[in-house]
Amino acid sequence: MKVTEPVLKTKGLAKAFSGVIVLRNVDFNIYPGEVHALIGENGAGKSTLVKILDGALSPTYGEIFLEGQKIKIPNPLVAKKLGIALIHQEPQIFPDLDVTENIFAGHTRDNGDLFVNWREKRKIARELLDSLDLNIDEEAPVKGMSIANQQMVEIICSLSTNAKIIIMDEPTSVLTPSEVKKLFGIVEKLKEQGKAIVFISHNLDEVKIIASRITILRDGNKICERMVKNTTKELMVQLMIGRTLNKQITKEEATVGETLLEVKNLTLHGQFKNISIKINRGEIVGITGLVGAGQTEVACSIFGITPSESGKIFIKGKEEKINNPMEAIRKGLAMVPEDRLQTGLLLPLSVKHNMTLPSLDKISKLTWINFKQEDSLVEAYIKRLSIILSNTNQAVAEISGGNQQKIVLSKWLMTQPEIYILDKPTRGIDVGAKAEVYNLINTLVKKGKGVLMISTELEEIVQLCDRAYIMSEGIITAVLERKELSEERIIKAVSINKKEVVQSS
Repeated sequence: MKVTEPVLKTKGLAKAFSGVIVLRNVDFNIYPGEVHALIGENGAGKSTLVKILDGALSPTYGEIFLEGQKIKIPNPLVAKKLGIALIHQEPQIFPDLDVTENIFAGHTRDNGDLFVNWREKRKIARELLDSLDLNIDEEAPVKGMSIANQQMVEIICSLSTNAKIIIMDEPTSVLTPSEVKKLFGIVEKLKEQGKAIVFISHNLDEVKIIASRITILRDGNKICERMVKNTTKELMVQLMIGRTLNKQITKEEATVGETLLEVKNLTLHGQFKNISIKINRGEIVGITGLVGAGQTEVACSIFGITPSESGKIFIKGKEEKINNPMEAIRKGLAMVPEDRLQTGLLLPLSVKHNMTLPSLDKISKLTWINFKQEDSLVEAYIKRLSIILSNTNQAVAEISGGNQQKIVLSKWLMTQPEIYILDKPTRGIDVGAKAEVYNLINTLVKKGKGVLMISTELEEIVQLCDRAYIMSEGIITAVLERKELSEERIIKAVSINKKEVVQSS
């Protein structure tokens, strides 16, 4: 029998912060047994809407109905009790507990028992894992598990609380293609069980595959609700950003000059071995491979975060020792990290202070900061990168993900480096913001800078890079020049394992 009533709906939902409206009169309906995608640019209001449904935020006005009954969701605990579960972009698990302990964390004594019957809990955990055909040991420690399996554990957590509505916030952003396929299989099983899935993603190809309906937000407003099968990717983009987007990834020609950075045989035990990379002035050089192949670790080593045990680093032909990030900055390097929230920004601080932190020597004399100069510098970069915010004293935690990424980029642009290390610079940002980042990268190399870009998005590597180093299991398995770059060749090189490389060398 076809379900005609939504399991959850909002009516006229709105949210304002300090008088600034970030969500306006949003009606949102979720039906059981379907995947409903929620899409929009960074800052469109998606996170605000989800946080209201999860109880992390209270609406300024508007109503929420669950199975026809008007409800209030004052906090996430109440949301869980009502059957609403949020699967975060980064798994929210306890690494020092095992799978069963994570599944039942927060509700081990739901029946008021004095003691926890762990034998019974493990039995239930096994049944829940089996219900989704998950080959995960219910007694295994979570620490050391792949991100994909940690995410599966979090999904099982939601099932253990009898969740009716499962909200997935960018669930595929850190997964490999095979892991995405596995996740989509789980989503199909959840649909069969009658669960309502809200799927938030910037990957429109995935939206086309997994969702039946989409709601598009822009500037806090609901633009439309459509059936996915009747909506092209191009129309989705146009509705999201309010304009037609030209070809998103374009490689602009730049003059190639001297070698800015060369690393030879960098090795860090257990992470990577014999890594040799060269970046010339005016080049975009890529490093790619599956998640966990060692790309980020190589970047951190070059930047002095985790120095290599052996190997050499040359900057403009001169051998340099880089033992910490301060030395790297002094030698003309900058690094935009993979995780902007954990290692790229100080969330409680203002936008202004985050942007100028690495460049205080440029705006200060002795111990005194020239605040007028600081304000002028910050305003210039806000204009240059089209950063959207209420004012420069706003806490960076309140800014959307795409604008946070622009703040991280601005922070390093201010240091005026020669060499940029960009670790997944477009991760978790929308199509419009991606296009702006690509334009910025092109501008940098046209000005004679060198860019080392780490990405698991093969289209970025193929379309943007002058040369790409392919990594697998901590070693380089192929070096492809621009004319050789193709997704097929990259995938072939990624699939080569360490043993095959050793045998062929």
